[in-house]
Amino acid sequence: MVEARAAAEKIVTNVERVIVGKRREIELAVVALMCGGHVLIEDVPGVGKTMLARSIARSTGCIFRRIQFTPDLLPSDVTGVSVYNQKTRDFEYRPGPVMAQVLLADEINRATPKAQSALLEAMEERQVTVDGMTRAVPQPFMVLATQNPIEYEGTFPLPEAQLDRFLMRIHLGYPSIEDEVVIMNRQQHVHPVEELEQVSDAQEILALQEAVKDIWVDPLVKQYAATLVEATRQHEAVFLGASPRGSLALYRTSQARALLDGRDYVLPDDAKALAYSVLGHRVIVSPAARLKGVTAEEVVAQCLEGVPVPGVRTRRGA
Repeated sequence: MVEARAAAEKIVTNVERVIVGKRREIELAVVALMCGGHVLIEDVPGVGKTMLARSIARSTGCIFRRIQFTPDLLPSDVTGVSVYNQKTRDFEYRPGPVMAQVLLADEINRATPKAQSALLEAMEERQVTVDGMTRAVPQPFMVLATQNPIEYEGTFPLPEAQLDRFLMRIHLGYPSIEDEVVIMNRQQHVHPVEELEQVSDAQEILALQEAVKDIWVDPLVKQYAATLVEATRQHEAVFLGASPRGSLALYRTSQARALLDGRDYVLPDDAKALAYSVLGHRVIVSPAARLKGVTAEEVVAQCLEGVPVPGVRTRRGA
């Protein structure tokens, strides 16, 4: 466990060289990487969404590809296409950008729902199907999608089915004045991401993902997570609550957070700290509640207040 924590910590520290003053958000992204999940990075332009994705890719040494989502993007631009080769008289598969280990889906909500859905199979089943042939994507596989707020012109809301496939959603926010000055100083001659060194590799990431699964979760904590998710379904302001996939996401990310914190067991505080990032985008507020200004963040906060926090044993039988 000590080695696994050290591996995760060095990735966080390395990414901090580029993304200044956002350690919690970096840790959330690394937690998703440790779980083999995908991240939706939602915020206004210019706050470092793309740089966060590039920094994680460079730090891990994984195969990196980028897709710039636009209204005219086609599904084949994502998954790849079969092309007829006149020499061999056969069709050859030309891989699309999805055949990567770290995939940056930049401004994903600027593409049509049809193009967005091209990622669904890869995100959930780690494979793509082109012309009837199924091909596995490289491992590890992580999608980091950036999104501008949906009230901006020229965007399409992500379908609920696709939102549910993101392990968590992260908001970066604006840096403080002090951090912004640091950013200016670091970019005086060259962008820090260009000088970022590789501190891990694909095999270490896969080992890290296996280590997360060994973190012990007390049955009371599992019950707490399930009850919390159920509370989002029963909330009066909610049209659609979190799915069972949300329960699994909260369970797995709590394990990863415990490992990153140097523990071999999960605390209820792990689930509480991750609740909004994991469940917020899975909660659909009803139209009537939305008119009153109710947000998913408020719903999750109220659910956290309403669900009793259990005690926990630090080890099996302890």
